[in-house]
Amino acid sequence: MKTQELEDISAEVRRQLLLMHATSNESHIASSLSIVEILVTLYFEIMNVDPTNPQNPERDRFILSKGHAASALYAVLAERGYFDKSVLNSFAQDGAKISVHPERNSVPGVEASTGSLGHGLAIATGIAFSAKKDEKKFKTFVLMSDGECEEGSVWEAAIFASRFKLDNLVAIVDKNKWQAYDRTDTIQNLRLLQSKWESFGWNCKEINGHDFDELCSTLSDLPFEFGKPSVLIADTIKGKGIPEMEDKMEWHYKSPKMPDIEKYMEFLR
Repeated sequence: MKTQELEDISAEVRRQLLLMHATSNESHIASSLSIVEILVTLYFEIMNVDPTNPQNPERDRFILSKGHAASALYAVLAERGYFDKSVLNSFAQDGAKISVHPERNSVPGVEASTGSLGHGLAIATGIAFSAKKDEKKFKTFVLMSDGECEEGSVWEAAIFASRFKLDNLVAIVDKNKWQAYDRTDTIQNLRLLQSKWESFGWNCKEINGHDFDELCSTLSDLPFEFGKPSVLIADTIKGKGIPEMEDKMEWHYKSPKMPDIEKYMEFLR
């Protein structure tokens, strides 16, 4: 798929996110906007998936560890054809299939219930370990936040994955440089994040998380090193695509309002 096609898909996903969050009045839109290109690359270029057969045992698995960005996953799954886009209209509504955090099997394509930060890598590691034991060829991808890397459970899973040489496991860190109340580097020193992962036995690369050429070329060459799990640190911008939201902590909590939607949509045309 050409880069322009991927960019067009990303713009449509962002339009859907604006409508979903404005309708539901739910927060975390900025956290979803920062991972759009990553998800579009995975689902449209990299992962072995079939929306018409979402339970294919040979499929690649994807775990969204930063579960508060579930709206982005739903929008990309709908765009890929896992379910009708009309489902997005019910985001976070009472009785809806799609809630603020992912719930396993709530809709096709959601592999795990997540949202408690620090758990996604352990889930993905368990899936990858099982696949190795059963001699399955599929890969397991997990998307995490940079602030999440402060959790001790992340590093317990990282040690396990390295010990058992899980080169069928790919972690992607959304390094948008913000967490709930401040810059991640202010709360904990994560400036040496790449060397931290390498010291735990992973092969680590760092790229621009909004650049499709970099994402596609890097993720097309997996594992980064045979016998080691791979981790990609994706340098991103919180709120990417909507200038008023970009790199602003308050949009971790705010939701767009309907009167402003048309203004925001202009940036995505």
